[in-house]
Amino acid sequence: MNLQPRPFRSHHDTPAVPAPRAAETTDATEEPEPPEAAPAPEPSTPTPTETPLDLAGIGIGPFNLSLAALAHHLPTGTAPLRTAFYEQRPAFHWHPGQLIDGTTLQVPFLADLVTLADPGNPWTFLNWLKANDRLYPFYFAERFHIHRAEYDAYCRWVSENLPGLHFSHQADAVRWNADRSCFEIDYTQLDADGEAHALGRTHTRNLVLGIGTAPHIPEPLRPLAEAPHVPVVHSADYLGHRERLLTAGHITVIGSGQSGAEIFLDLLRHRAPGRERLTWLARTPAFAPMEYSKLGLEHFTPDYTRYFHALPETTRDQLTAQQWQLHKGIDTETITAIHDELYHRTLNGGWPDATLTPGVSVRTAGRVATTQIELHLEHREQGTRSRLTTDAVVLATGYRERPLAQLLAGLDPYLRRDNAERPRVDAHYRLHLDEAITATGSHVYVQNAERHTHGVGAPDLGLAAHRSATILNTLTGTTPYPLPTRTAFTTFGLTPQTAPTPRPQHLVRLNEQP
Repeated sequence: MNLQPRPFRSHHDTPAVPAPRAAETTDATEEPEPPEAAPAPEPSTPTPTETPLDLAGIGIGPFNLSLAALAHHLPTGTAPLRTAFYEQRPAFHWHPGQLIDGTTLQVPFLADLVTLADPGNPWTFLNWLKANDRLYPFYFAERFHIHRAEYDAYCRWVSENLPGLHFSHQADAVRWNADRSCFEIDYTQLDADGEAHALGRTHTRNLVLGIGTAPHIPEPLRPLAEAPHVPVVHSADYLGHRERLLTAGHITVIGSGQSGAEIFLDLLRHRAPGRERLTWLARTPAFAPMEYSKLGLEHFTPDYTRYFHALPETTRDQLTAQQWQLHKGIDTETITAIHDELYHRTLNGGWPDATLTPGVSVRTAGRVATTQIELHLEHREQGTRSRLTTDAVVLATGYRERPLAQLLAGLDPYLRRDNAERPRVDAHYRLHLDEAITATGSHVYVQNAERHTHGVGAPDLGLAAHRSATILNTLTGTTPYPLPTRTAFTTFGLTPQTAPTPRPQHLVRLNEQP
């Protein structure tokens, strides 16, 4: 759906999600929503007197939620920012299909939305515990790595109480308005059924894209995954299909990362001993543990991010491919739990009916009769091929960054790209744009769309608050959130990279009409 008649309503005419409570300095003025029975009001052209927002965000996942939280609670003495964040979904949910009982985050609870930049912020995980009268139970539980469901509930609490978040708003297009020296965002407001309810337009001096990632389905399996009633599902939808999957005679899990391991373990625990009928396949040469040594984890520090960003493009691309075990491995607790479960099942004198085979890729896939799936496999090291017939497939094949091309089509003439036609991103997480835009002090920031320029830490929750603080420091030209100058014991490179200093904004000041 991409409804874009001209002209649009202004952001100031758009009903917002109900907001709390405190002084809402980040919200634009809003009018009440028209009665449901009435037709959507005719759009009107925004008047030149309407002041653009300081910052608009597209997407409300953990990263833009972090930015919104830090932008809402700027330290005393910092000029308030006028912000708004838009999300197509009706509410916040973090990987709901993978919230398997007992699964935990792979980062400590300190990697919440704000703590590593602003421990005194009201939107910390600890404040969520206090608000829900769970601080003492958490204290005695002595958990450093919290349950995923707990993290999801925490983020949802923030999203339901933080002003300036607009759910059920689908961003359709972004353009540069040279006359007003700002960006304009066309969006569709959706009703409870996900259908178009109203159209709108927002003007903003700065934009941040946090549209996240999408489930990746390998090409050979895409036709089966897209066909109705075929039991081929991505791990993102696992819990919604688990009961159906468990009725299948034989189940195959494809993917060697943490999600694949957790799903294999969950299926194993729900199958009767001796009648497991499970296969776990992976392209990686081993079911390998994630690099979790203390010095290894320093690849997820701002120090390493600066080092990586300063490397040549070809070197960065080589490193990204080599560092898979930093973010695609399995935590040792899950590996241990799988082995313990398999071992326990040998106590009756037999081996479990489970096959775990790394080093295998799926060449092609198809249907057998009407109920089964045939996978054509290749083992790289042996150079052999075989076929596997199965009744259901779970694809734990990861995620890919959502492409920005369609959303940013209106900015394409202004974008600067690298040799692989990817957007270039500077050290402050800003897209390289034509000087016709940047000379006005306006920028487009990205969150989790910069792995090719900033390294393996781009999707890591532990760097969320630091990146958000960097964006706000850069946007304001000040340091509302002072950041550490050193974060790792490792010195990456013979010439250490120093933290970049935010450059002051252009002559056009925030909250000032051009």
